[in-house]
Amino acid sequence: MQTTSVRVHPSENSPAKTDQLAWKIAACAADPVPVDDDVTEMIINRVIDNAAVAAASLTRAAVVAARSQALAHPRSTGGDGATVFGPSDTERVSPEWAAWANGVAVRELDYHDTFLAAEYSHPGDNIPPLIAVAQHLAAGRGLTGGDLVRGIATGYEVQIDLARSISLHKHKIDHVAHLGPSAAAGLGTLLGLDPDTIFQAVGQALHTTTATRQSRKGEISSWKAYAPAFAGKMAVEAVDRAMRGQTSPTPIYEGEDGVIAWLLDGPDAAYDVALPAPGEPKRAILDSFTKEHSAEYQAQALIDLARKLHREHPEILVPGAVASIVIHTSHHTHNVIGSGANDPQKYDPRASRETLDHSVPYIFTVALQDGSWHHEDSYRPERAGRADTVALWNTVSTSEDAEWTRRYHSSDPAEKAFGGRVDILLADGSRLVDELAVADAHPLGARPFVRADYVAKFRLLAANALEPAEIERFLDLAQRLPELTAAELGGLTLVARPGLLEPLPSLNGIF
Repeated sequence: MQTTSVRVHPSENSPAKTDQLAWKIAACAADPVPVDDDVTEMIINRVIDNAAVAAASLTRAAVVAARSQALAHPRSTGGDGATVFGPSDTERVSPEWAAWANGVAVRELDYHDTFLAAEYSHPGDNIPPLIAVAQHLAAGRGLTGGDLVRGIATGYEVQIDLARSISLHKHKIDHVAHLGPSAAAGLGTLLGLDPDTIFQAVGQALHTTTATRQSRKGEISSWKAYAPAFAGKMAVEAVDRAMRGQTSPTPIYEGEDGVIAWLLDGPDAAYDVALPAPGEPKRAILDSFTKEHSAEYQAQALIDLARKLHREHPEILVPGAVASIVIHTSHHTHNVIGSGANDPQKYDPRASRETLDHSVPYIFTVALQDGSWHHEDSYRPERAGRADTVALWNTVSTSEDAEWTRRYHSSDPAEKAFGGRVDILLADGSRLVDELAVADAHPLGARPFVRADYVAKFRLLAANALEPAEIERFLDLAQRLPELTAAELGGLTLVARPGLLEPLPSLNGIF
């Protein structure tokens, strides 16, 4: 890896373009290094994973609205258009709108991949804009599945490398500020653009995708699913402008009125960002991990621990048996999805699904009582409002533990942990203590996800939304991703079963 020292510079001493972080990202994206076989296999897994979550989301309100907006923007000139999850694959829309609609579908259930370090990220959010542009320009540019694989490898690499080094949430900036640049870089790789064009696109994408993280605080709204889709859409538009010779605010990271100086650590800040050196393969996707359960990633291990306690200690399931439950965990888990957030909504049975999937007290309670977790049933209002659940839920709190915080930030994969230790005080005065460092599906967990698990997740989530033949068609195509021809790229979509979409309400907006 090649490390770049990034700091703020006064305007009279602005760094040379080639010394700026945006240029380093662009140079990495323009490097035509081959993609390693194990990286290619993981990219296939994540394309399947994204599609699984999208299939399960086709009838949800946020996805319906985004799809309606996209369908109001038919295929633009300059290409063949891109597909939208749900309608026929012959119905094409402008690529930035396909990126928008499909990005919302992928993100809606909070159920795809994750990377956690100095910043949080869902690097699978890079995939929708890349597929949309690949479909749109496939015939005109002769793009293939191999080109798409290279673009996705870049998107993952850039977002993960930024997330390793630069914290956004510390300054209440939403994590999609790393996604705009990574998606623009991935598009640059996909299209074989030169470093200068990618440089301008990265700067524009960052400038247009910095926003506060209020979308993940308090009563969490449907915008949580829209935020990464917006970043993907902005990346497509930024690349389009850059290809037309338009420039960006420069230096976007290092300028005295730039992102670091005013939105992050300030004028005296310094970061070391490591990106692959020239000729070095892009392998960061292998450091990310997907979700077995539809909930915030820091809840994954705690769901697995709750299921274990349900199996092994049925005595604690009797109403009134538990006096209190304290989950000792990392700073992030405590302060973002735990009681340390001081969000009363995290204990409100009337809260939105988006809020409940960011409430570890709720998630642990339901997983403990049910011994399972379901992407729909576990969030239903009648499930959240059950009297015995509310009673137990209100005994659950979280507490930051320095050791779990240290392990959360550890650079040693064998030490890195996203779980916690659960201390259950029973009504009879006895205690039950257990812990789990990583989720069962994590690469170092009890049952690491492999291709068969991704395929099984797709079959499960797509069962009610797609015809059996459509499920098999998509799986066959996705697993041949590196070999796909330009004509086949349009098949990377999902066609809903007859009758699924027709009865859905169509609310009119401006378009």
